[in-house]
Order: sequence, then C-alpha cells, then structure tokens
Amino acid sequence: MLTLYHSPHSRSTRIIGLLHAMGILDQVTVRIVSIPRQDGTGGRDPLNPHPEGKVPVLVHDGVEIWESPAIILYLTDLFPASEFGVPVGDPQRGRFLSWLSWYGGVVEPVVVFSYMGLQDPVLTATFRGMPELIARIRGALEQGPWLMGERLTAADLLLASPFLWFKDATPDDPLIRDWVDRVANLPWQGAVADYDTWHMAPA
Repeated sequence: MLTLYHSPHSRSTRIIGLLHAMGILDQVTVRIVSIPRQDGTGGRDPLNPHPEGKVPVLVHDGVEIWESPAIILYLTDLFPASEFGVPVGDPQRGRFLSWLSWYGGVVEPVVVFSYMGLQDPVLTATFRGMPELIARIRGALEQGPWLMGERLTAADLLLASPFLWFKDATPDDPLIRDWVDRVANLPWQGAVADYDTWHMAPA
C-alpha cells in the first residue's frame, strides 16, 4: 500500500503533480495533513510520520520515504511504464540521478538564499551561487528542450518547482524562462491546482 502525506500548496504539491503526470494518483492514498506555514498559520500534524513534521513523505507497506528527490526516484522506479524516470541499466541513469541529487544539495538552498538576499563566503564556497546554477541548467537546455534532452522526465518537474513557487526568482534567461513556462503549462498542472484548492486544509 502506498500512502502520500500531503499538505496543499507546499513542497508535496510537486509529488501530487508527478502522480498526475504518471497517471498513478488512483494507486496512492493521499492523506492531507497540516504543516507550519511561513505566515504563522498551521502547525505540526501528529498524524504526519515525517521525522521533522514536513511534507512530502511516502509510506510503502510501512516503510517511510522522505525528501522529494528520494520519493521521485522511488516512484519512477516503482512505476517504470510511466517513463518519467530512467531505469537501471540505461546509460542516462547516472545523469538523471545527478539532477535529482543536485536539486536537494544545491538548487533549493541557492534559490532560497538568493531570494532572501543572503550572501556569505561560506555559502558560496559550499553551494556556489545563482550564476553557476543558471549556467548548469542553461547548458543542459542548450542540448535539448528538457534537462535529459528530448525527453520530459521527473527531473524537469523537480528542478523547475522552486521557480513555480518563487516566480521572481526565475533567472532572467529566455531559455530557462521558456523551460519553466513549459513545465508550468503541462496538461495536468491545472488539475494539480484544482486538487490543492479542493483539499486545502483549514489553518
């Protein structure tokens, strides 16, 4: 049994989007939970098994999987027919894994620090900065419309997600803006927005 713990309009929304994209939303039980919000509303939900009270967390037959890159990899491996992942043995598997890992280790910290105007030599030495992030993404998009070339994968959904939340943080680069716009306008994105609006838990 697969259970996703989700709070509308949060990081777990991108997992709802992936479930829609993969056509497997009906194979996952979604539990709506509350989380602390930046505006002071909400709070930690005792029903949420995430060790830090965050979302998303996926539970498969009693085993918890947390952090979006791990959940994305787990689901795309579990449902390979969706073709949103890259299977073991494929020469491009390593590239796919690298994009997922790079998101958690570099992209989200750099975007958040940049959005907040934080600058520090230690942060730059550890994570680099927006110029390096932009160059990496742009370099991939110069080779094809998506991060993995001609094929849309879950890596695109994950790495574009912070720019869907923080639109002002989207790099002023036509190639990257076009990529973010294409992710934002994928056919199922409207259904994801409707899903979150319908399931928005009261604070």
